[in-house]
Amino acid sequence: MEAAEVPIRVPALATEQRFAQRLRRCLQEERLWDRRYQLQRLPAGRVALPVLEEKLSQLCLPPEVPCELVRIQDPVPSRAARRRSPAQRLRDELRELLAAGWSEELERDVPHAWQRHGDLVLLSEDSFKAAPWQKLGPALWETVASALGARRVAKRGRVMPDGMRSPSVTLLLGQHGWVEHVDNGIRWAEGAGCGRCAEGTALTICAGSSRYTFDVTKCMFSPGNITEKLRVASLPCSGEVLVDLYAGIGYFTLPFLVHAGAAFVHACEWNGHAVEALHRSLVLNGVRDRCHIHSGDSRQLQLRDVADRVNLGLIPSSEEGWPVACRVLKKHTGGVLHIHHNVETPPARTAALPAERGPPEAASSAGEARHPAEDGGEGALRTRLRPEWQRWAEATATRIQGLLAELHGRPWRTSVLHVEAVKSYAPHVHHLVLDLECRPVPPVQ
Repeated sequence: MEAAEVPIRVPALATEQRFAQRLRRCLQEERLWDRRYQLQRLPAGRVALPVLEEKLSQLCLPPEVPCELVRIQDPVPSRAARRRSPAQRLRDELRELLAAGWSEELERDVPHAWQRHGDLVLLSEDSFKAAPWQKLGPALWETVASALGARRVAKRGRVMPDGMRSPSVTLLLGQHGWVEHVDNGIRWAEGAGCGRCAEGTALTICAGSSRYTFDVTKCMFSPGNITEKLRVASLPCSGEVLVDLYAGIGYFTLPFLVHAGAAFVHACEWNGHAVEALHRSLVLNGVRDRCHIHSGDSRQLQLRDVADRVNLGLIPSSEEGWPVACRVLKKHTGGVLHIHHNVETPPARTAALPAERGPPEAASSAGEARHPAEDGGEGALRTRLRPEWQRWAEATATRIQGLLAELHGRPWRTSVLHVEAVKSYAPHVHHLVLDLECRPVPPVQ
């Protein structure tokens, strides 16, 4: 025989119809009303208003509102409950899982946002930290997955200080983590297995459209860099040779190849997991034959005189890679450096400066710099180039000019083409990219 389904019974306060609105306002003010269910009509012209089980002990109603506690069997879900957001659905299902054990402390511990990678949900490190969660065991993560429409659950920790920005991520539910993600139409890959393997935890991401796949427990993926990936994808790189000194899983290597039309890319990366991911992503996107992966420390790179363009996508600073970037630039024609750096930006007090304008590859017009909102919000604003950014750009241009002159024994010219603000990295700290044109000065005839 099949077990009979246990009916749902929820507590409610029953009162006369004429007191219903007053009782409802009272329950709302005291946060006792259970919004998951509709008000239910009872015989003799009475109505029942659902209340939260875990807060019954807090009921303190004015005597002029006569009511009694009843139980509603199989209550009708409210209209709001039927169109619940994923965050609301998660809280509701966890409340039902814990029943009388639910508390305001636990409610504050439930995340309101998370990253989704296919059927894998990646939770933030500050969620589910309270001790009672640990007693639930696998049931907790099964409930989270069910509420969010996922099959696998993982949780972030702090990035490890190992020089590779390796993530500290724990897989909580699921046998593997290989997933696929599209970003601007690019396919990305990472990890040590395939999308259906039983080991590893990988993510495939599509960027214009590229597909990336990587192991979320071993490699970082930064969605905050999407604006720079889109900008890179629009640069005029047809026929050019590019060196990407900090390739990672292919954040910028793939847009340069798939969209910008680079003829060939030398990609440097010292994290073995990222190298594997980059290889897989190049294959996924059909550009493996146009890229050579240099595995190891990019400071030891033996290339010279090959690049029309060099990407230095490392923060907080790529300065250690500047001498290498100068060596790999073509010595007779030079090229363009894309230099990433975190720049401190105190609250604005003085008038901003117009950005130096360069060739058409500069992404903004009218001497403006694109940058995110000061509070780190998602919106991007167009404002005048800030003095601190201008000073950093000019100082960097001077430093690179000196390195090139020392390397080649003749003068070089450097020109600031554009300064791009990618995102707010921390309070008053912005992740910037300087597009710097570097050309040898022709000898005097």
